[in-house]
Amino acid sequence: MLLATEQPSLLHPDLDLLSTPDLIAALADDQFSALRAVQAAAPSLALAADLAVERLALGGRLVYLGAGTSGRLGVLDGVELLPTFSWPPERLVTLIAGGERAMFRAAEGAEDDEAAAVSDLERHNLNAADVLIALAASGTTPYVLSGTAYANRLGALSIGISNNPGSPLLRLAQVPVALDTGPEVISGSTRLKAGTAQKISLNTLSSAIMVRLHKVYGNLMVDLQVTNIKLRRRALSLTVLATGAAPEQAEDALNEARDQVKTAIVMLRLNLSAPAARAVLAEAGGSLRAALEGAGPV
Repeated sequence: MLLATEQPSLLHPDLDLLSTPDLIAALADDQFSALRAVQAAAPSLALAADLAVERLALGGRLVYLGAGTSGRLGVLDGVELLPTFSWPPERLVTLIAGGERAMFRAAEGAEDDEAAAVSDLERHNLNAADVLIALAASGTTPYVLSGTAYANRLGALSIGISNNPGSPLLRLAQVPVALDTGPEVISGSTRLKAGTAQKISLNTLSSAIMVRLHKVYGNLMVDLQVTNIKLRRRALSLTVLATGAAPEQAEDALNEARDQVKTAIVMLRLNLSAPAARAVLAEAGGSLRAALEGAGPV
């Protein structure tokens, strides 16, 4: 029996006969199913976020595991956490079947290598404190299933994201996230709306985790890593928005805070030096809100 993601779409059986404008419209319109699938999976994503935060708050790592398109999307989500939220690189592992070269050239046969998944996770010393995000559109990829089973044996938290409800990955993962996107407009091409749904769910899940870990104040990205001129301008703007200070004052505070936005905000709001501001933040468990309100860790 064909998986839902592999079944022929009934919407556009003559896709190749469409005019180019109609072809573009058909491909674009089909993507709306991806968003609806993520919205339907919201309760599972919320549970995944809450359970992940429990582990990560105690020092666990985020580990992404996938193959092909799913693996590349996992790597993309993971590597963006450093500049966006200053997530420590030593607390991030991104694994794709076939290794780093598979990011740039398809290595489809690698997804069948069950032993490689265990070997990859062993090499990175996966342990019970970690959070594994396992990705497979089909939910049947041997590399991903083997890695998820290994994570379960170690006591790590396993979150499985698949586009086929009832798939082996969703039955195996401790927190299953079913993204029911159905058949693709180009039959079987899960780089389309199945991939879009995975990208949205990863954005949603990792962002929610980072909010809960105090990387966001209000809706301001206050824990970004300033690594270029654009991000320096963004850090300055965020500091001004959070404090109401003049740009000149904010820039002085950022300089003293070594471009740490949270520290600069506490300095300006509480009239403290950079070392004192860092101490207040540490006492508040890294929560800018708690630091400003004097509430201690939250």
